[in-house]
Amino acid sequence: MIKQILQAGRQTSSGFFSMLPVMLGTLLLSSLLIPYIPRLFETGWFGQNPASDALLGAGIGSIAVGQPVVSYLLGGELSNSGVSLVGVTALVVAWVTVGITHLPVEAAAFGWRFAIYRNLLSFLFAVVIAFIIAGVLYVIA
Repeated sequence: MIKQILQAGRQTSSGFFSMLPVMLGTLLLSSLLIPYIPRLFETGWFGQNPASDALLGAGIGSIAVGQPVVSYLLGGELSNSGVSLVGVTALVVAWVTVGITHLPVEAAAFGWRFAIYRNLLSFLFAVVIAFIIAGVLYVIA
């Protein structure tokens, strides 16, 4: 029993240390990209129509991956600055579920096919959920 636990610990640490360079590179890449995200909001790209708002919000959320708490704060600020509910919702959902910058780490852990399919489906559902939420709130209000 102890022998199996030690072997599992060795395999786990070996897998972790082999993925460590990819994880560090991914963190550095995402930290380089995130400062450019607010500039997109200042240029007036949002507000053209709901479809482009949803795609742009989901695209930005896919690149700028983060924690849910931060996405709620960001969503509130974007909503206060005039970004549509569809765009904000797509950004928040994609922020939490899609991870383009973390794709190499996910692929190393689960395989490229799984990582790409999961991210594509998460992106698609972020857009769909944005329209559903906006529609439900429109009907309620």
